[in-house]
Amino acid sequence: MKHTFFDKIIVVIIILLVGIFIALAGYTTYAVQKALVNEKQNNLINEATLLSEQTISSYIQGITSLEYLQLRFDEFEDTLKTNVWFFSSDGTLIAASNSGDYAKIPNNIRNLDPEVDLGKGFTRTGNFSGVFETNVISIGIPIYAAEEQKGFLVLHTSMTELDSLQNDMLEIMYMPFVVMILVVGVVLMFLSGVVLRPLARINNTAREYAKGNFEVRTGVKSKDEIGELSDSLEYMASELSKLDEYRKNFIANISHDFRSPLTSIKGYLEAMLDGTIPVEKYDRYLNIVLNESKRLTKLTTGLLELNDFDVYGPILKKQNFDIVDVVRETRNTVEGLCEEKSIDFRIKCPAEDTMVYADKMKIGQVVYNLIDNAIKFSPEKSRIIVTIYDKNDKIFVSVKDEGPGIERDKQNKVWDRFYKTDSSRGKDKQGTGLGLAITKEIIRAHGENINLISTEGAGSEFVFSLQRRGGHEEKQIG
Repeated sequence: MKHTFFDKIIVVIIILLVGIFIALAGYTTYAVQKALVNEKQNNLINEATLLSEQTISSYIQGITSLEYLQLRFDEFEDTLKTNVWFFSSDGTLIAASNSGDYAKIPNNIRNLDPEVDLGKGFTRTGNFSGVFETNVISIGIPIYAAEEQKGFLVLHTSMTELDSLQNDMLEIMYMPFVVMILVVGVVLMFLSGVVLRPLARINNTAREYAKGNFEVRTGVKSKDEIGELSDSLEYMASELSKLDEYRKNFIANISHDFRSPLTSIKGYLEAMLDGTIPVEKYDRYLNIVLNESKRLTKLTTGLLELNDFDVYGPILKKQNFDIVDVVRETRNTVEGLCEEKSIDFRIKCPAEDTMVYADKMKIGQVVYNLIDNAIKFSPEKSRIIVTIYDKNDKIFVSVKDEGPGIERDKQNKVWDRFYKTDSSRGKDKQGTGLGLAITKEIIRAHGENINLISTEGAGSEFVFSLQRRGGHEEKQIG
């Protein structure tokens, strides 16, 4: 039979409760018994003192006879259930209550205990050296008259009545604890069902997730920790489902992006070898093959770079530099592309201090990717505006174009690897779909943010932030 974790908890709690009950029972029994015995011994001492003053003292003075003393001892035992022995100062028995009922009453108390000190009192519990068949409480006190010891009085009372009283008291004390254990047991059994059922569903659901079935739900709707665990598990399944979908899309995209240039290269080379393409056209088609090879190289480089980002994170070599210089260098690089499409490229800089603290090479890559993306989707005779402005302790860089814009439901997808806004993949045959993914990873590595603002038919604007320059030494972060 399978034992659940909760079952083990129940067993531990029950064992703990039983252990506490046994320890409490033992201590309580000892404490109650000791308290009752002490109280009874004190009562016997008071009774002995009273008996000495009212009965024995008159006998010692010769006022009453031994027969009268015997009679009073018998009445005392019959009334108070207490056996009375009276000895002389040397330990010789003078009188005993109901002496005919006790065959082992000693003629001299020293015969039972030679070490007894008749000048001092004592208290004992037990069968008094075998005189009684059951345990008794015994006390002994010396009797004085005119500051001279005249005898020794011993009283015995049975512990049977005391044991009965003790059992009644313990029963009253233990019954609530027993009831508490039963109630706790019932509550634990109830909680076992309440807790284990949802845990079992969560466990079964986790097994389904392990099999790749991410559509299953736990069905646990409680608002406690178990409910939070269920929600976390379902959220994890949702993310794993997205990851699985991303993996499939990744494979499909990379297969498409590798197959297209490889197919072109293979086709043109075969055509050149079998003579379909004449020798005088080799230059043209070799240039096409070269461009397709560059495209493959660019794609491979982007994949390797993203893989390094995933494993190690971008390695940053931060320094202070002017972000405007980086934007101008990038404008010079893409000047030919802008002239081909008659694009008006403008730089605006309302910020007075444009020095930032970042990795200059990586930020240059970000600026190039954003501007290159803007050029690809800008129509002829349009404008691209790069604005550098400051706010609080940050420098912001905005790259805005007048392209077709991006639909709202697709704006979050532009950061995905291999995602291209053109579903036919016809507009941007040279693009890899990795530029914006790399851009976001670089900005994230700097601890900054990049956002997209886009309206269909009105263009798109990418804005990212950078840390202002400070008293930083150049250092490498990886």
